[in-house]
Amino acid sequence: MSNTFVVDNSVVMSWCFKDEANKYTDAVLDSLAESYAVVPSIWPLEVANALLVSERRRRLSEADSIRFLTLLAQLPLTVEQEQSEKAMMRILALARKHKLSSYDASYLDLAMRSGLPIATLDKNLRAAAKRAQVAII
Repeated sequence: MSNTFVVDNSVVMSWCFKDEANKYTDAVLDSLAESYAVVPSIWPLEVANALLVSERRRRLSEADSIRFLTLLAQLPLTVEQEQSEKAMMRILALARKHKLSSYDASYLDLAMRSGLPIATLDKNLRAAAKRAQVAII
């Protein structure tokens, strides 16, 4: 695996739920022992929302969410802080072109701009990354 890569929330949240983890997501997590991942600025909000929804559905307790956030804080994950009109224009254009949500387009945009491969479980994002010639882990 690459030393640095973009990881999307579909992979990250699988680490929270045993029934969503698989060999691929486990390998991505294991790779963080020797590499680090980059995420777009939207990522913390996506994580928080996924945890809230899981709490509301009684899939997680508040304590489970706090434990997971504590574990995430120990991983070599860097949140990119670019937020600008240009970024919104790029992300909107990518979302339109590849029929992605703006959230997924932000991961693709980061991978394209940084020249990094992407780790994702999302089928649409994987297809868009292939079309954009972004390497997939």
